[in-house]
Amino acid sequence: MGFLDNSTNNIILDAVLTDLGRQALARNDGSFSIFKFAFSDEEVDYSHIVHFGRTIGKEKIEKNTPILEASTQASTAQKYRLTTVNNDSLTVLPTITLVTQLSSNIVSLSRSQLTGTPSSKALTYEQSIAGSSVLDESLTDFYYRVVVDNKFLTINGMSPDSVQNDIAVYTIEANSNVTSQNLTSVTFTLVAKDVSDSVFSSYKQSGANIVEKVMTVTGMSSGAEVVTTIQIV
Repeated sequence: MGFLDNSTNNIILDAVLTDLGRQALARNDGSFSIFKFAFSDEEVDYSHIVHFGRTIGKEKIEKNTPILEASTQASTAQKYRLTTVNNDSLTVLPTITLVTQLSSNIVSLSRSQLTGTPSSKALTYEQSIAGSSVLDESLTDFYYRVVVDNKFLTINGMSPDSVQNDIAVYTIEANSNVTSQNLTSVTFTLVAKDVSDSVFSSYKQSGANIVEKVMTVTGMSSGAEVVTTIQIV
């Protein structure tokens, strides 16, 4: 759904169902139900506030921001979701960190043509917060959203929620241990898919025998996000 400004005092809502939403509606079995929604601010350039101050910067954002129309692609419709916290004294927000030790902070995987079987890597991401602060419970991530390239990568033992344009989206439940600071972690195994030499050659980097992709892990409650580089050989 997009808010469109037609330069009048009216606000126009451009609402569309994503491809996944249309699939759910097409089942026509009564299971389709909208029970939550989210806002995002992909279009907003907050540097206006830095340059012009809060009052004038806010006016420039409201008057000059080009608003994107609603997108039917669920994997790209909202990348930067807004988070509402009913805590006026909140001063610290959590981050998500990859705690699995890696060489050069890159996950390296091998496809079966090179090793006989596709390689995999168990990865653990955890919420963290500065100092000894206790995280507001509304920001505790009990579920994580993982986005990977579906042509080359998959998550062991799981089926994606959706796949669009070779981008797979997974929802993974957090590990059961919640810390005294209300922080969670998530562990999953990333697996290199069994792709052919011809497909690999089409996507490999120029001058190198490597396909490089990125994986995004996002906390479903906090909105915190981390991007990890994946190299497939």
